[in-house]
Amino acid sequence: MKITAVEGFPVKVGHRNQWLVKVETDAGISGVGEGGISGRELAMQGMLEHYARFLVGEDPFRVEHLWQTMYRGAYFEGGKIAGAVISAVDIALWDILGKALGVPVYQLLGGACREQIRCFATPGQLTSEAAVERAVALVEEGWRYLRFTPGMADPGWDGGDGAVFEPFESLELAAVWLRRVREAVGPRVELSIDFHHRLSVAEAASFCQRVADLNLMFIEEPIRAESPAAYKQLRTMTPIPFAIGEEFSSKWAFAPFVEEGILNYARIDVSNVGGLTEAKKVAGWCEAHYVDIMPHNPLGPVTTAATIHLAAATNNFAQLEYQHRLAEAYPADLFPRMPALTGDVFPLPTEPGLGVEFDEAAVANHPFEPWEAPHWRRRDGAYTNW
Repeated sequence: MKITAVEGFPVKVGHRNQWLVKVETDAGISGVGEGGISGRELAMQGMLEHYARFLVGEDPFRVEHLWQTMYRGAYFEGGKIAGAVISAVDIALWDILGKALGVPVYQLLGGACREQIRCFATPGQLTSEAAVERAVALVEEGWRYLRFTPGMADPGWDGGDGAVFEPFESLELAAVWLRRVREAVGPRVELSIDFHHRLSVAEAASFCQRVADLNLMFIEEPIRAESPAAYKQLRTMTPIPFAIGEEFSSKWAFAPFVEEGILNYARIDVSNVGGLTEAKKVAGWCEAHYVDIMPHNPLGPVTTAATIHLAAATNNFAQLEYQHRLAEAYPADLFPRMPALTGDVFPLPTEPGLGVEFDEAAVANHPFEPWEAPHWRRRDGAYTNW
């Protein structure tokens, strides 16, 4: 079997874009993957054009070999864009392999470690009584794990471009409403919060002090992850577990966080870290250090499907992020077949490959539109993280 074509498809899905890759073979079997650098789809498309030049004609079964060739094939190895493109191609190759052998991908990754894949829900921002109401409704639906996001005190704040974000105002509001949520749902529901790397060490420590008695399951990405030393400093200031890693594009990025005991949950993103090939390596590394993986999964059904297979075949898996409300926007013409949630879990896939179908003929119905992540500022006009 040989690869005959490698093509990328930037498409508009819901409120932003997705970037999909289709790998075709001379055996009539194709695979689909997804790259995760949202808002930089054209950069991924350009990188794919470089890779496609040498991927065509290769044996798609040589998954590790092709991974190494893509990663090390230029003098300048790696990088986030390269990592996302390698991820998309790698996922597509595993899809081809599963279809060719007639088995779900998780069987090729070692077989099932569990019978279902449990997810956590994201009720939304901690800004008002609405957060409590959403949390209670989800718990009544059977959700056991809830992760929130911080908001702003300004009632006119909509999170769009130009929004004002002041960390101390936000964390104070989050602490108040998180406490109200805990009172409403009781002690048996696990609560957590994602700060999307918006805080400094001091700000993050202040928040952790304010909620120390709420028994949070984790605080996610409180500060930017370029500096393991900064996280080590924060680690000495709070016992709350950290969930880190959604931005990492290789096992080497995870290395200091795993080996130095900085993270507690590895937020592996299969569409950014290097696909299933690299994700499985990171997961094994985490297992050796008693760290559970909690995959990052905010995009589309292809990434969701790939992550389900990773979770199924990984013993040290905790929960899967799933934006169940956003999933309602996935168009059926573009994805005629995709994973379906049952309550708060995904059942084990049964179809060969990933179990997701992408119809490139429907791409014209969802044309790519340039999308830029919101650019936020402080009250003094300085740029701050979204």
